[in-house]
Amino acid sequence: MTLQGRALFFHDHLTNEAGGRLEKTVAPNMRILVLTKRQYTNRDLLDDRFGRLRELPLALAHKGHTIRGLCLSYERKEEGITRDGPVTWESLNAGVLKGFGLLRFISRASTLVTQADLIWACSDSIYGILGYCLSRRFGVPLVFDLYDNFEYFLAARLPGIKQLYRHVVRKCDGVTCVSMSLADLVRSYGRSGHLAVLENAVRKDLFKPLEKDLCREKLNLPLKVPLIGTAGSLYRNRGIRTLLHAFRELKRKHPDLHLLLAGPRDMGIPPWDGVVDLGVLPPEEVPVLLNALDVAVICNRENDFGRYCFPQKAREIMACQVPLVSARVGSMEELFRDHPSWLYEPESAPSLALALERRLKEQDTGYGRVPEWSDLALELEKTFFSLTGGR
Repeated sequence: MTLQGRALFFHDHLTNEAGGRLEKTVAPNMRILVLTKRQYTNRDLLDDRFGRLRELPLALAHKGHTIRGLCLSYERKEEGITRDGPVTWESLNAGVLKGFGLLRFISRASTLVTQADLIWACSDSIYGILGYCLSRRFGVPLVFDLYDNFEYFLAARLPGIKQLYRHVVRKCDGVTCVSMSLADLVRSYGRSGHLAVLENAVRKDLFKPLEKDLCREKLNLPLKVPLIGTAGSLYRNRGIRTLLHAFRELKRKHPDLHLLLAGPRDMGIPPWDGVVDLGVLPPEEVPVLLNALDVAVICNRENDFGRYCFPQKAREIMACQVPLVSARVGSMEELFRDHPSWLYEPESAPSLALALERRLKEQDTGYGRVPEWSDLALELEKTFFSLTGGR
């Protein structure tokens, strides 16, 4: 299906999330169908209006494209249409048995795809497989977005899913990957077609430098103590134990040191002196936490998740201009290759303690320009145009 000859659409003075004004653009209008699950990265796509799967469709809509999203909720939510600015989302519940809800999702997607120029399937292997079936049945190009290594996800453990997922990754029209290491993995499956790397970006209306003392006051934190911490998934498979042990080691040398934690977890947080646990914060409070820190930590392990992901929190920390340290794994090793002192050996508490102690003294943040979602949307748009005949 080609976009050549399609009427041009004028979009004048569109307003973005930050309240800014977007330039008038003239471009072929693509009709894009987004297929995804509703809950991902411990957030709700529609309730929290958060992250890659919300921001990229929104940025494309601001560029003049018609975006229709269909999402499947694994939690009981109100079904129906939700408007997120110029993007129209429709939510269906999976239900208790999941299978019946998935059949409803497939039926609805089969109707919507007849009005689409392109499918962008996201969030898990199942949605890529479904998108591929619809693509072949209706002759609509499919771009499959891999924001993580989906073979690490629960769905890939179901019989036959991993094999189907690899087949789709090899054969679909286009693939977008969150990291170079994940793109290399995809190539190892035998993919030779269009493949683009789209790392994560940030909303700069939310994530920006804020006054540290005001942030600490807002969170009821001590003002005059060194404060390290992280906000995000506090899971064993992310190496959060390493951070706890590194803190305990540093605490012996620096008694006033505090550790600030926030996020979902699969383990108990020890009630040690100096540990502050804020639970799970709403997205709009995460920038306040980050700006309250002297050093932010990106934990990860050398496993099939860590080596292929691109942590969203890296861009968020960088946009806030907060000093960081990160596990020397995958995309973070590549991103900070010119700053080896900002990295620690994964699962090594002594290495992390040394990196933290160094960063508490050396507070430089030479991050350069941090990409926004509109930057990535421009690259994604190029991928879409290359597959639909647009310019």
